[in-house]
Amino acid sequence: MASITLKNLVKKYGDGFPAVNDVSLDIADGEFIILVGPSGCGKSTLLRMIVGLEDITSGDLLINGQRVNDKAPRDRNLAMVFQNYALYPHLTVFENIAFPLRLAKGKYTEEQVRKLVNDAAATLELTEHLDRKPANLSGGQRQRVAMGRAIVRQADAFLFDEPLSNLDAKLRGQMRSEISQMQRRLGTTSVYVTHDQTEAMTLGDRVAVLKKGILQQVASPRELYEQPINLFVAGFIGSPSMNFLPATVEGNVLRTAVGDLTIPQDKADKAAGKEIVLVGLRPEFFEDAKFVDEAKRPHGSVFTAPISHTEWLGNEQYGYIPFHPDPEVKELLDNLARDMDADELRPQIVVTIDAASRIRGGRDAELWLDTRKVHLFDPESGENLTRDAKAGAELTEEANAARAEEIAMARERDAVSSGAES
Repeated sequence: MASITLKNLVKKYGDGFPAVNDVSLDIADGEFIILVGPSGCGKSTLLRMIVGLEDITSGDLLINGQRVNDKAPRDRNLAMVFQNYALYPHLTVFENIAFPLRLAKGKYTEEQVRKLVNDAAATLELTEHLDRKPANLSGGQRQRVAMGRAIVRQADAFLFDEPLSNLDAKLRGQMRSEISQMQRRLGTTSVYVTHDQTEAMTLGDRVAVLKKGILQQVASPRELYEQPINLFVAGFIGSPSMNFLPATVEGNVLRTAVGDLTIPQDKADKAAGKEIVLVGLRPEFFEDAKFVDEAKRPHGSVFTAPISHTEWLGNEQYGYIPFHPDPEVKELLDNLARDMDADELRPQIVVTIDAASRIRGGRDAELWLDTRKVHLFDPESGENLTRDAKAGAELTEEANAARAEEIAMARERDAVSSGAES
């Protein structure tokens, strides 16, 4: 295992464009880090810089405290799992997994090769497929073979470059679980590139969000979701995306296109002096007013708004509230959409409502908003004016403690299992 340290890493191409721009990041031994961002943000380039497939223009890359900028990929003892599997079609599963061991000519005996391959195959539930060729395997099985090849190398770290993007939705869910459990069992430092929201939020101990080669925020998934540092992170993390609604602040009242919203005074104070703010509202901050518990009703604001249409999903449903922003605000939303690699941010609010709610499209609905949770953003700088940095840090500390506990428990289970087998 290994710690990986990125110090002010920069990658510029021939035209001078910085694909990666001054990125600094400390990855702890055994940590699972996710690199996420829209297309062209530099996440895959950064991964390739770590493994040695891209030259570093400036800055330092350290593995276990040793500078490796000038080391060849084979000398960094890192294992990479690619998006396209990169399997040899003429070799069996066994020989595909064993390939890196064969490549280290004379380093391993045949007995050692067989043991390492069999152990990896058992970990990935591939034992019964060792004699098959890749063409006869499913997409999920092929990806497991690629992961097996990484495991047998006994590398200091695993690097994943969007490994599940070629799989269907059901297989992705299954493979997410397998990768997560494998990482905990092995306790190997892992860096994982994805653009998929679900993968980013469910797999990583911490998530690093990139925009145009610049690191925006690195934190636990929960901190990113609950305490985003700026407008971009807030809009990029979460599905459905956070709603952004322009408002003016008068005392502790937000004047918005859908009505007046009373917010806690401490939040209003943080927006003092701003002529206009963008209000960040997660869909789950809303409820059908008829279903709100009386004990929490005083902690929010009730308003009436037109619902254009609803989407019923069985366990919940979404309602859509259109609004008409000023031209300046619309331009701001359009720019944010481009940053997030989206076609547009429609001038509408998405609200989550109870599946049993009778709210329907084409009518006005009475909704309750939990105003304790709203975020206020500076539309010029994008800064989250209401971010609670201390609360966010506590969420990430909790995640770090949970990671250490999960790794310890996984190793304990493996020790018990090994003892039972012997």
